[in-house]
Amino acid sequence: MPYPTHLIPTTVVGSYPQPDWLIDHGALEKHGVPRVHAHEIWRISPYHLKEAQDDATILAIGEMERIGIDIVSDGEMRRESYSNYFSLALEGIDSERLGAVIGANGRSTPVARVTGKIRRRGKVEVDDAAFLVKHATHATKITLPGPFTMSQQVQNEFYKDEAELAMDYADAVNAELRDLKATGVDVVQLDEPWVRAAPDKAAGYGVAAINRALAGIDGPTVVHICLGYGHLVRNKPSGYAFLPQLADSLASQISLEAAQPHLDLGVLAELSQKTILLGVLDLGNAEVETAADVAARLRAGLAFVAPERLVAAPDCGMKYLPRQRAAAKLKAMVDGAAIVRRELGG
Repeated sequence: MPYPTHLIPTTVVGSYPQPDWLIDHGALEKHGVPRVHAHEIWRISPYHLKEAQDDATILAIGEMERIGIDIVSDGEMRRESYSNYFSLALEGIDSERLGAVIGANGRSTPVARVTGKIRRRGKVEVDDAAFLVKHATHATKITLPGPFTMSQQVQNEFYKDEAELAMDYADAVNAELRDLKATGVDVVQLDEPWVRAAPDKAAGYGVAAINRALAGIDGPTVVHICLGYGHLVRNKPSGYAFLPQLADSLASQISLEAAQPHLDLGVLAELSQKTILLGVLDLGNAEVETAADVAARLRAGLAFVAPERLVAAPDCGMKYLPRQRAAAKLKAMVDGAAIVRRELGG
């Protein structure tokens, strides 16, 4: 199905809850957000793992489509985290003898070491995108970690500085994006949470790295930023340290969470040329929103974003929710978007 043309289409950020029979959620939480391999989270033996991940992906696509999501992802069923699936597959990375970085939370986190030039060895998510396109009947979306974020999640022992490192990550991402688009996937997204966590560095080379990654990529392109997974992070700030700068990016769409942090939406006026994926589901609150709740959040967004440039999405981190709660929240989002769509007459 082509990219939707009706007002206020609905989508997901990327992830969807992985079934309990596929992963050990307790082991995942122990890791936080893995930067290195976390093979022990999988409940399935390596011999049967790909088949199990395929089955989980088909289930996730089907659930999202039955709920009514217009632009579906593969649910990231094959991933231990949003970033390590791609980043650890690149040449120049030592993921056995680990280093460490200080995370946004101030704690030391085990990370891979950069010991050589970053290069894409070959396709990483391309088969996953083709699988998604094959099994979906709605428009499709696939995500990659952004080059700036990946440059902040490793211990650099090769490059003269992180800017040079980020640019080589951007080349690897660009090569992957070109092959992803060749599968027929409709939307590609770069996850760049670290531009917010390290805004001073991002001011120097973040947008340049994003633009290098997106150069020559046709169709809807998204940059996603967030304030941390709702299940893991509380007391979020009501603003982003790095958001207006993304007006200069090649991305046609900007995805951000707004529900849990009660984001001051006035900042959206500075992204007037971008389509906005507005987070309207608070994933840090176990209570399921009503359709009226979602409609109110969308109307607030419409005060700053034209209807044809607004997309309804959850806040990020849906993989940490129980499946039943995630489905119920998405259904409220679909119904709330329908309310506003009817009000707009489209």
